[in-house]
Amino acid sequence: MEIGLWLLCGVLVFIVIFLVGKVYLIRKSAQEIQGSLDEIITSDTNILISISNRDRQMQQLANSLNTQLSTLRRERHRYQQGDTELKEAITNISHDLRTPLTAIYGYLDLLEGENKSESVQLYFDQIQNRAEVLKQLTEELFRYSIITSVQEISYEDLTLNRALEESLISYYGALKGRNIEPEIEIPDSPIHRALDSTALSRILGNILSNVIKYSDGDLTVRLHGDGKITFTNSAKDLSLVMVGRLFDRFYTVEDGRSSTGLGLSIAKILTERMGGHIDADYQDGKLTVELYFPEKNQNI
Repeated sequence: MEIGLWLLCGVLVFIVIFLVGKVYLIRKSAQEIQGSLDEIITSDTNILISISNRDRQMQQLANSLNTQLSTLRRERHRYQQGDTELKEAITNISHDLRTPLTAIYGYLDLLEGENKSESVQLYFDQIQNRAEVLKQLTEELFRYSIITSVQEISYEDLTLNRALEESLISYYGALKGRNIEPEIEIPDSPIHRALDSTALSRILGNILSNVIKYSDGDLTVRLHGDGKITFTNSAKDLSLVMVGRLFDRFYTVEDGRSSTGLGLSIAKILTERMGGHIDADYQDGKLTVELYFPEKNQNI
């Protein structure tokens, strides 16, 4: 009886040791898979997941992941290639449009000094207006292709207070032209961030341009103590669906006659490139665009 009990205990101890070893090997395989996945995703390498455990189920899992990763890698490369080709096409189209546009403007300048009847003057003004919109679209497309290309960010210590004040001053005339008297709240204490000055200026400018297009006549700009900047204005003609697409490329809530839909898309690209966050919210007929750069960017 006693010998049988000892044999049973021995068998149980063996089973426990076996199960503990099995769990250890499974955990080790999971850690190896996780480490390989992190390296593959961050470095875009062609290596495959390999594990030291010879367990058939774990090997099947690794093989299945390798198959899916290969498919994902092909799709990513195809997307990157298509995106590159699109940017090159946009750049080429922008360049090609400039030549005929220059000729059109030349003839318009010649016609400006000619005597014109009232109806001809009306047509002339419409042509001039359409040519200006086409020029704006061409320039926006060109800038978009340049900005979305890989460019080095030149970080420097900036004061958000001053950058925001300078942008507001530069757009003050345009705001007044729309009868918008902005309510501005900027703290006295300087808020520093390590950012690219040119990129930040373009971001703020594009946001303010959006305000000028869509505001119903008001604007509140606040620089919060944590560095978050909010732009709030009434915009009764917008909706949650429209606001959700404001940062999409080429999307515009207008009919496209005077807007390219690239301004906020460019702002989002530049913001995220510098480690920031930009978002829009719409409540009770008011649009709020929130711009935020965390303090961790102060590592110049």
